[in-house]
Amino acid sequence: MSGKRPYSALGGAFEYLNDDCDYERWSQYLIEKLKVLNAGATGLDAGCGNGYFTRAFTKAGYKMQGMDISPEMLSTAVELARKEGINPEFLLGDITKLNLYAKPDFIIAVNDCLNYVAQTKILQTFKRINKNLKKGGLFIFDISSEEKLKNEIANNLFADDGEDITWLWFNRLKEDRVEMDVTVFTRRADGSYERADETQTQYIHREQDLTSALEEAGFTVQTEGHLGGSKKQRINFICKKL
Repeated sequence: MSGKRPYSALGGAFEYLNDDCDYERWSQYLIEKLKVLNAGATGLDAGCGNGYFTRAFTKAGYKMQGMDISPEMLSTAVELARKEGINPEFLLGDITKLNLYAKPDFIIAVNDCLNYVAQTKILQTFKRINKNLKKGGLFIFDISSEEKLKNEIANNLFADDGEDITWLWFNRLKEDRVEMDVTVFTRRADGSYERADETQTQYIHREQDLTSALEEAGFTVQTEGHLGGSKKQRINFICKKL
């Protein structure tokens, strides 16, 4: 494996390869959650990937920014937004170093964004998010649970063979994290395939550890399972800046 930075290979096809996670239902659940919590009109989608949630929130009437650390992710995000006739702002940035020019009413970080932040950087990340939110602002994010990463993802091989793209995903458990080697084969116009490799790391976070760090950073915290259900695989954190 070449060990290239995360999402240099997968960035352009991430949304396509995750089309089984029911983006529509997920985004509508979050939009309803914001309505119930009386969130304001401006938001940041941190770790936006190819921008599905940024686009969905924009179409729901919110003034959105999407931010990601991967230029490949953002390139596809801009392209998909233009195809849908919308123009949210996309920013290249790192959630652990967040420094926005204007404070939004809410920040979301959906689909494992915080699993890519090491335990040693979690508190400082939460403090930066708090600093960049308006007073009373909301921070909503999720993580893949410890049980999911240790018992379902770690030490397993996953693969998918599509018409134009094939990928292989090898995972190894390393104490507090799962190291992931990804190989992607993309079909060229002439029928040949281009290979790309990358390495990712997802860190294992425990609910109570994150809750304690969030409270220290100046948030009130509530937790729930994915779409309001079980916490077995995914845990949602609904946080409000004091």
